[in-house]
Amino acid sequence: MKNKLLKNITNKYPEVITVLDSCPNLIIADNTKQLLDLACGDAKQDFFKVEYELPDASIVTETTVARVRNGIAVNYLDPNMRRRDPDCMLIGDNKPSDKPRFHDRFNEDFTKLRQETFAWLASQNLAVFAFKTGAYDMGEDALAIVPANAAFFALGLALLQGIVSSEEIGDSFSPKVIIYVAPPFRQTHFDGEQIVVHNRLDEIHEIFSYNLYPGPSAKKGVYGALIRQGEAEGWVTAHCSAVQVVTPYDNIVTFMHEGASGSGKSEMLEQPHRLPDGRLLKGRNLVTGEKRYVEIQRTCDLHPICDDMALCHPNIQQDNGKLWLMDAEDAWFVRVNHINEYGVDPELEKLTAIPSKPLLFLNIDAVPGSRALIWEHIEDSPGVPCPNPRVVIPRSIIPDIVAREPVSIDIRSMGIRTPPCTREKPTYGIIGMVHILPPALAWLWRLVVPRGFSNPSIVDTETMSSEGVGSYWPFSTGKKVEQANLLLRQIEQTERTQYILIPNQHIGAWKTGFMPQWLVRDYLARRGNARFKEPQIIAARCALLGYALSSIRIEGTRLSHWFLEVNTQPEVGNEGYDQGAKILFAYFHEHLKPFLHSDLSPLGRQIIECCLNNGNVADYKKFFSSKS
Repeated sequence: MKNKLLKNITNKYPEVITVLDSCPNLIIADNTKQLLDLACGDAKQDFFKVEYELPDASIVTETTVARVRNGIAVNYLDPNMRRRDPDCMLIGDNKPSDKPRFHDRFNEDFTKLRQETFAWLASQNLAVFAFKTGAYDMGEDALAIVPANAAFFALGLALLQGIVSSEEIGDSFSPKVIIYVAPPFRQTHFDGEQIVVHNRLDEIHEIFSYNLYPGPSAKKGVYGALIRQGEAEGWVTAHCSAVQVVTPYDNIVTFMHEGASGSGKSEMLEQPHRLPDGRLLKGRNLVTGEKRYVEIQRTCDLHPICDDMALCHPNIQQDNGKLWLMDAEDAWFVRVNHINEYGVDPELEKLTAIPSKPLLFLNIDAVPGSRALIWEHIEDSPGVPCPNPRVVIPRSIIPDIVAREPVSIDIRSMGIRTPPCTREKPTYGIIGMVHILPPALAWLWRLVVPRGFSNPSIVDTETMSSEGVGSYWPFSTGKKVEQANLLLRQIEQTERTQYILIPNQHIGAWKTGFMPQWLVRDYLARRGNARFKEPQIIAARCALLGYALSSIRIEGTRLSHWFLEVNTQPEVGNEGYDQGAKILFAYFHEHLKPFLHSDLSPLGRQIIECCLNNGNVADYKKFFSSKS
């Protein structure tokens, strides 16, 4: 009897069936255990090289795969494959898009390479499995077709998105998304570069992954399919983490943290990192060497909701003035570059060292039969650790996690990695520990989304660049103005949700890491849902930063004012601050002008023009009736 998966797609997808029927050996995976066994060739092996023969008969090794006591450890031989190339996405079709097209970059239509890809896949042993994008009935049926020797990639995808067994497939199963994986094309066609091609046909969204790093395809490729679905249906899949914060007094405040890769989404779900004596290091002054500490005997409890992708589907909104969301994934792709020694994050270290289910480790130095430890990062070169070590953790084993159901958001925070700033070397690192943003200004920040300083997750230059609208623009296949309109409509409809801006890495001349984010989260949770009154906040010296707080007191400890208003730092002063503000204004003006398109909503145009005319905080506040 033909497998139910094959039976369902036989008549609808002739090209797929031709590939699957022609391949020498086909494995239809019904669970992650099969893929876990296959990751090292079979269940008996503990080490495997993912290799491909090129037309010149040479062999290229893409990765090594080690079976370890707590899962599978994968390491890429090419350091450039250890993190996402922000320019790897290309569009293979002619539907509306603001993204680079395959034919523009390579001077030929994608159709030819598409057929070559099918021919190559037909010659390989293949693994195939079904899954659903998003959650429940709010996503789409999907299919993955992967070379069997790259089963670790299939395992990562199945962990992240879930897997639908052949027995669970009903008669209505009809894939709208198909992922094809053809790793050697990176060498034969793309000069070793990461390339992922999205080909949006009338009835199906094809994703061709020509590399084995799962970031651009298994994770963000699926994200792109969700964004395309939402653009057509009028909703957003937000790029964020979310957490319910429970105070020592049992008050609950729910945070949603957005931003470019490396902006603190994973860290928003972590407890503050303590020193051996229990204190928290607020920061170290890079000029004087001074250190400042704070003591908080008990921080708030955390109940994670999501760590990267959240569905804001209309079916879960409850028309109460707050945004509702739910996790779009079955597992989390957690970056652990900040965990560089034992004891930095004991809870995560324990969870990953002794998990109840096997995990997938990327860029972690581990040998077969050992225990993969998340502070043992592979080195890009001698003495230079990879900045993007990752571990895929199933949602089901994360302690205190909120059930996969809709939750309402009290506070939407935007994170940004900021460089050090001094009077002698002014930068955009002028952002205080927290800024309160009027909704109109919060929307502008979601249009320009700076990647920020020393981004660990992507291959990039040192210049200030933008992640793009919503911070999910690198994964979107459509039009940026459409996403801008969707985000503005979302903000208009959720007037009871508050907006804040939080830096990480540096505040002026102080090196802080993610401590500002952790302290602000605790402080705002302890305040509850009360909005700030005028005496408590003051207009920031730079209008793009909204309001600064006049003071913060946590458990009786008042934070130094120069962490709140950077111009008060003697190493920065008004002069250095104002030079940094000029950098921010120039950046905003450059990245907002392309949104002044005829399809932009009238309100959106007014808000952008306010910024281009150097409006003040009061001007931004007038656009919405909701008080900041």
